[in-house]
Amino acid sequence: MSPEALIAAGYAGGLLACALMLEWLSAHTHRRSLRYRTAGFAYSEQYDAWVCPEGEHLWPHEFDHERRLVRYRAKAHICNGCPAKERCTDSDEGREIVRPLDPWPHSEAGRFHRVICLMLVVLAALIIGIALTRNHGLADLATLGALLVLSAVLGRFLVRDLRRHPANFPEAAPSHGLRMTVTAADGSRAPSRWT
Repeated sequence: MSPEALIAAGYAGGLLACALMLEWLSAHTHRRSLRYRTAGFAYSEQYDAWVCPEGEHLWPHEFDHERRLVRYRAKAHICNGCPAKERCTDSDEGREIVRPLDPWPHSEAGRFHRVICLMLVVLAALIIGIALTRNHGLADLATLGALLVLSAVLGRFLVRDLRRHPANFPEAAPSHGLRMTVTAADGSRAPSRWT
């Protein structure tokens, strides 16, 4: 194997490994951040509220549509009289929990990291392609060809997942209870459940 092909294969392999690591780390960091912000609190889907370790509820306080966040806040007079206030919050307005409306792949940070990973894969494929045009040995072709296939598979996954999760448009889930109106052939409108 020629030294140039070996260096190109090593560099392209490093870029692919960095793309995979960045994809995993960004999702892991997001999940860990959410767990840290809500440590000790339990979410009640039935009431759309968080329950603190002392049994008090944090109700939706504000919907930030620009940042796609929901802010939950406890009543100030309850938090200010709580014996666990010093461990929980330093705010005199009550404890607040911020929850994103969009799951990780739909968030702006998720899409940003996904595009960065995709650019690393494209750069690796470009390096491999240039190395393939300059090196024609059997070992060079086998090694670089395998890396090119790996980058194509990884790139296809990232592009497909990026298209499947457009920004701020999460897939409908049965728990959302979304309704859609269907227009019949005669022009009448009939409501139907869309999941």
